[in-house]
Amino acid sequence: MPLPKRLARFNRVATNRVARLVAGRLPGFAIVRHVGRRSGTLYRTPVNFFRRGDRYVIALTYGADAQWARNVLAAGGCEVETHGRRLALAEPEIVRDPRGAPAPRFVRPILRLIDAPEFMLLRSADRT
Repeated sequence: MPLPKRLARFNRVATNRVARLVAGRLPGFAIVRHVGRRSGTLYRTPVNFFRRGDRYVIALTYGADAQWARNVLAAGGCEVETHGRRLALAEPEIVRDPRGAPAPRFVRPILRLIDAPEFMLLRSADRT
C-alpha cells in the first residue's frame, strides 16, 4: 500500500511548499506542472523523477489515484521542471512493478520499504 492519504494531505499543505523550492534542481526529483481536471487550476507537485532510456519515470509514492496523477492521465501529459529546465511529456502510462525495475537500483529498496510499486511512464512530447 502506498503512503497514507493523511500524509499526502499534510505534504500538500506543508512539505510541498518547501520541496517546490528545490525539487526542480535536485537529482532524482522534479516538479510536475499539471492542470486540475475540474478546476482548471495549475498545480506544481514535487515528485521522484528518473530517466530510463527514451522514457521518463515518476515513482507513484501515493499510488496511481493521487490527484496529480489522475490530472496527468486525463490531460494526456504534463510539463516537468527538472535541473532548471522544463520538459513537455506525453503518453502517460501507469505500470505496477513490485521489484521497482523502472526506478534506478539505489532507489528500489526505498520504494519497496514504503510499498510503492506503481510508476508513471511518459515520453517526451517533443520527440520526432
